[in-house]
Amino acid sequence: MADDSKSDNTSVIGSIGSYVAVGDSFTEGVGDPGPDGAFVGWADRFAVLLADRRPEGDFRYSNLAVRGKLLDQIVADQVPKALELAPDLVSFCAGGNDIIRPGTDPDEVAERFERSVSRLAEAAGTVLVTTGFDTRGVPVLKHLRGKIATYNGHVRAVADRYGCPVLDLWSLKSVQDRRAWDDDRLHLSAEGHTRVALRAGQALGLKIPADPEQPWPPLPPRGTLEVRRDDVHWAREYLVPWIGRRLRGESSGDHVTAKGTLSPDDIKMRIASVA
Repeated sequence: MADDSKSDNTSVIGSIGSYVAVGDSFTEGVGDPGPDGAFVGWADRFAVLLADRRPEGDFRYSNLAVRGKLLDQIVADQVPKALELAPDLVSFCAGGNDIIRPGTDPDEVAERFERSVSRLAEAAGTVLVTTGFDTRGVPVLKHLRGKIATYNGHVRAVADRYGCPVLDLWSLKSVQDRRAWDDDRLHLSAEGHTRVALRAGQALGLKIPADPEQPWPPLPPRGTLEVRRDDVHWAREYLVPWIGRRLRGESSGDHVTAKGTLSPDDIKMRIASVA
């Protein structure tokens, strides 16, 4: 008997000739710098996977994501552009920056998230939604683990209601390794972004070139003094400035412009130059 779900996935993949990425620093690609200092990231890498399944030149991609943006800012600035482009696929990752702010209600954030998914689903062929990471190993965010899990539950429920594939980052165990994260411990490293791009491919049923859960090579053990020294350096270089921005009401994306339309061939060249 034929596997109907598999054939449906193949049909969807073959019809994706355009992709728009919407979101914050995660989707912009912070932590995965290219040769020019601009970031690459999982969405750009995922776009290459999609473009490789199309005839040459027959794929359009735009990355509208900007670091530091809250859900309402993403909805105001990026969603209308995505609706205008009416792509075959939109990835919508938003609400994470809201959830980590004190006093926010994940139930209320999820209601606003769903309204945007409803709008996007009317204009795009497929809307890929994203859960949050399991933050048990992130010093600044581990106390928010329950709040993030609650929001993830809402995201999955929304996905069920609108037939959205889910990029499940909570279950991606390979990113629990510290090498999956940039020095700031808040954004993925290049390898972390690569593994997420592969997981995104899995979410759409693509045949991917590598397993995102491939084990990491073993690391030599670290002594207590080395760990403590790293923690002090991290707090001074990253934690204190991050807290300062929050207290001043500043965002890392205040003066950042979205990458916009990108050529998959150019993305490949940028990735290759820093590999």
